[in-house]
This record gives sequence, structure tokens and C-alpha cells, in this order.
Amino acid sequence: MAFRGASIDRIHFIFLSVGHFYDHLFMLVFATVAALSLSHEWGMSYGELIPYATPGFIAFGLCSVPAGWLADKWNRKGMMVVFYIGIGLSSIFTALAETPLQIGIGLFAIGLSAAIYHPVGVALVVQGRENTGVPLAINGIFGNMGVACAALITGFLIDHAGWRSAFVWPGVVSIATGIAYAGLLCAGRSSGAEETQRPVTSKKATDTLAISRRLLGRVFVIIFLSTALGGFVFQSTTFTLPKVFDERLAELAISATLVGWYAFMVFAIAAFGQLVVGYLVDHYSIRSVFALVAGLQAICFAVMLGLKGWSALGVSIAFMLVVFGQIPINDVLIARITRSEWRSRVYAFRYIVTFSVMASSVPLIAWIHMHWGFDSLFIVLAAAAASIFTSVLMLPRALPAEACASRNPQ
Repeated sequence: MAFRGASIDRIHFIFLSVGHFYDHLFMLVFATVAALSLSHEWGMSYGELIPYATPGFIAFGLCSVPAGWLADKWNRKGMMVVFYIGIGLSSIFTALAETPLQIGIGLFAIGLSAAIYHPVGVALVVQGRENTGVPLAINGIFGNMGVACAALITGFLIDHAGWRSAFVWPGVVSIATGIAYAGLLCAGRSSGAEETQRPVTSKKATDTLAISRRLLGRVFVIIFLSTALGGFVFQSTTFTLPKVFDERLAELAISATLVGWYAFMVFAIAAFGQLVVGYLVDHYSIRSVFALVAGLQAICFAVMLGLKGWSALGVSIAFMLVVFGQIPINDVLIARITRSEWRSRVYAFRYIVTFSVMASSVPLIAWIHMHWGFDSLFIVLAAAAASIFTSVLMLPRALPAEACASRNPQ
């Protein structure tokens, strides 16, 4: 029975990771559709189209808090079933759009469902664990592969079946996944392996909480500041990369499929940056790792100015490695300083900051692109990364969990 319970836990972790893949894939389908199809079909510029994604990203952020609250009060795993089926139905609905307003409504529905994942799915990933860096990193890789596959799958479907199919087929697959996940939960309950929220009661956890009370204010300010700036950096890079490649890899990417392939390659390679960072934050000082990642971001964005062709492709891989690498760091910080019973709500507030900034970034990206082009955007991104670097230096040299249990304290 214990072995079967452990197997169900592993399968459950896979479902959670696949959910993270879906979450980022669905939120970025429109970015490729707008860049490579709708701008021609509807006679609108890229800058005119992408603001219609704003309602979806607003919902993605604002609805994280009620989703996290409902998950804590009701059932986290039940909310994940709602996520899979809801985002699938919303995507299919979006494929029916005939006007920009209608597609904006569809993207809002996608964002509403997508808001469930991060406060709920991430809380389930860290639930009952002491070392959270590697599990969060593995889960994060799936999310980043969703970013990568959004461009790849969407570009392929645009070339072979039209832009509507890019919303329909992922939607069908997500609904099927939700039904399968519900079946897993039923199997877990029938076998007695259903997991409750397990608090970590080791000496490490107790000491961490005691020390964290003195540092809570400073750490949370840094978390939310770096979250806001990191959300802007993440959105700007992942949303615009297909269009950047369309402009700067003109001799290499001559079709929607090829643009998607190059974006996929960059995102897929960069996804594994999270695994490296996840290992490092479990073994070394978060302050040192975080500062290194932010500093490398600033350097890479500055180097990207004016680059085209293979040079642009190489530097894109470098900056996406450190952009993706930053993702698990704040989640690890939150996992170390919060109790399990209200962790979903804390994650919700973190993600409402992230995704609210991401939503407001879309019209800013459009404005910068229309007036000055992508070089100006990279200058802004370099400044944002430098600001993250400065804020991280204000973290304590040794955070509570590191002081208590790091195998290689710095």
C-alpha cells in the first residue's frame, strides 16, 4: 500500500508539471498567432493586435488571489481539475473569434482559468517537502517547455491547419488531461493514498519559522520587488521572442514553422537553467545565486543591442537561460518562510504581482516596438535586471533555512 501511495504521488507530480506546461502554453499561443497570422489575415499591425491579450493577463494575475483562497478553503486538487477543463474549454471558445474584441474575450477566459495554476499547483509541488529547489525547478522546466512549445506548436498548426487549430487542439488535450487527473484522484482515495497537507515538523522547519519572523518584512519586500521586475522581464522576452526572430533572423527563419522552431530551441535549452538554479539554491546561498542570475541578465540584454542572425540567436539563448533560471528562486524563498495552510494565498499574492505586471507590459511592449523598436526594449530590460541585482544585495547573507541546514553554507 505504501509503495502504491508513493507511485500515485509520483504520477501526481507529473500531472502537476504537465499542468504547468499547459498554463504557459495557452497564455502564449496568441503571441505567435498575432505575430505570424492575424496581422496579415485581419489587416492589423503587431502593435495594434497584442493589446487584446491584456485582459487575459489581467485575469491571470488578479484571479490568482481568489483561486488561492478557494484552494486553501476548499480543495487544491479539486481546483486543479477545474484548471485543466476550464482552460481547455476557454481555448476552444477563443478559436471561434471573428473580431479582435471577441478574441480579447476568449483570451480573458483563458487567463481566468490559467490563474488557478500557480497559487494552487506550486503549493501542491512544495507541500510536505523540506528541500524544495529541485522539485520547483523540475516543475519550472515543464512550464518553460510550455513557453517553448507555444511558439513551435502554434507555428506548425498555423502553417498546416490555420490559426484556429492552434487554440482547438491544445484545448481538447487539456480537457482529456483533466478527466484523467480526476480519475487519478479517485484512484488515490480508493487506495487510501490520498495525501493531506503535511506540515514539515523537523527542527529545521521550526528554527526557520522562528528566525523568519525577524526577517519577514525585508525578505517579502525584496520578493515582491524582484517579482514585479522579473515579471516584466519574463513577459517581454517570452512574448516578443517570436517577433524578434521574425525581424532579426530573416535569412534563417523564412516561415511560421521555422520561427516557431528557433523559438522552441531557445526556450527548450533555456528551460534547464531552472534545474541548475534549483540545485544551487538548495545547496548555496540564495543571495549569491540570485545576484549572479540578475547580473548576467543585465549583461546579456546590453549585448543584444543591434545583433542579427546567428549572434542574435546565441545571445537569445544566453539571456533566456538566466531569465528562466530566476523563476524558482522567489518560490523557494516563500516555501521556506510560510506555513503550508496559508501558502497558496501567499503564492497567489506573489503571482498577482507577477501577472499584473505582465499584463501591463503588453501595451508597453507594443508602444516601445512601434516607436523605437526592440533595441530600446532591451535597454529597458537591462535596467530592470540591474535593479533586481541591486535589491537582491539587500537580502541577508544567510537566510534562515540556509543558516540551519545548508550543506554548503556561503
